[in-house]
Amino acid sequence: MKRLSLLSIGLYLFLIVAFFALSGELVALAIPPAVYILAALLQSPEELRLQVTRTLNTTCVSQELPVEVTIVIQNLGSHLAEILVSDMLPEGLSLVEGETQLGGRLPAGETLTLRYVVKGLRGTYEFRNIHVVATEPLGLFRRRARLEAPEVLLVLPEVLRLRRVPIRPLQTRGYAGPIPARAGGSGVDFFGVREYQPGDPQRWINWRISARHSRSLFTNEFEQERVADVGLILDARRRNDYRVNGESLFEYSVRATAALAGVFLNDGNRVTLLVYGRGLEWTFPGYGKVQREQILRGLARAKTGDSLVFESLDYLPTRLFAAKSQLVLISPLCEEDPQMLSRLRSRGYQMLVVSPDPVRFESRTLADQELGKVAVRLAQLERALLLRKLRNAGIPVVDWDVNQAFEQTVYAAIGRTPLWFRAVEVSS
Repeated sequence: MKRLSLLSIGLYLFLIVAFFALSGELVALAIPPAVYILAALLQSPEELRLQVTRTLNTTCVSQELPVEVTIVIQNLGSHLAEILVSDMLPEGLSLVEGETQLGGRLPAGETLTLRYVVKGLRGTYEFRNIHVVATEPLGLFRRRARLEAPEVLLVLPEVLRLRRVPIRPLQTRGYAGPIPARAGGSGVDFFGVREYQPGDPQRWINWRISARHSRSLFTNEFEQERVADVGLILDARRRNDYRVNGESLFEYSVRATAALAGVFLNDGNRVTLLVYGRGLEWTFPGYGKVQREQILRGLARAKTGDSLVFESLDYLPTRLFAAKSQLVLISPLCEEDPQMLSRLRSRGYQMLVVSPDPVRFESRTLADQELGKVAVRLAQLERALLLRKLRNAGIPVVDWDVNQAFEQTVYAAIGRTPLWFRAVEVSS
């Protein structure tokens, strides 16, 4: 409208000068601008009556996979000679193909379609409004509109490769699985010897021990294997979110959590997720592929934050987890964390800590100077003492250098069943 205003003011001034000068030539010169303004006025767009529809070819996608966005605008009003449609990308998404703007003419009753392809990192992305500008061919009159077309895109985290993680909770569930149940029955590993009972397979009879007793037979007993309850705790406290050159250590924690959830669910266990940081974001316990999808969705929405209540692990809501179940904490760890984790183990929870190493993560950017080397060495010693406290409390720790493959680090740390697992004899 500024262009129209300036042109109109100039025309009025020109006519005033021509009137006082009593010059017909000047009046004749004012006719073309007047016709120009009149033509623009006759073709000016009326009130915009537009209907918009936004569709995504998928609302949930794995990280870095492309997503096609389609926007269809239908004209329910009069003919629009020129229209410009603009869409704003949510922060974090990048344009892969196409454009987020489209111009053209839109006759009454017709549609205009805008398509483009985006991709992004893990997270939740909300598409909101679409901006539309309609104008006549001369560009003097414009009408603007903001059309609501909300849609949510969920980008799931990357899942690291992991085949098996041995765990040994104090209590298992009543379904067959891969976890030793500390109870005699049908199984693979030898559990003990008991007196023979009618119905026992003859191949289980221990003839060597039976030969020592003339009136009794003894049979071998094997350890039952079942599934268990597994609770994953993702540390989302902001003070543990180390960032270097735009890269976040928390993202590695999320990927490790996704890998652990997948391997535990593949073994038939019942798995739950708790994101502990700015609040409590809990995924209800469940089994199978549906639960895996729910956990990945929860991880996609996970963000770090501050909370006065959840600054430490002292307020960890243990009631959300089954008694004597397996808990897995994924965290870079704080100095006071071992004390709370030791208390959890004393309450009957079997603990496992997967800890991305913040010292190695940050030391990559330090200058190759003697002072920097000393600082790194001191930080490594402090972390070694922290991890030793956990191991002395009987808590296995996976100390993960994120520059190394996660799978190899896990197997190197807990690939074999530790002796302290076998030392605990608690019936399920």
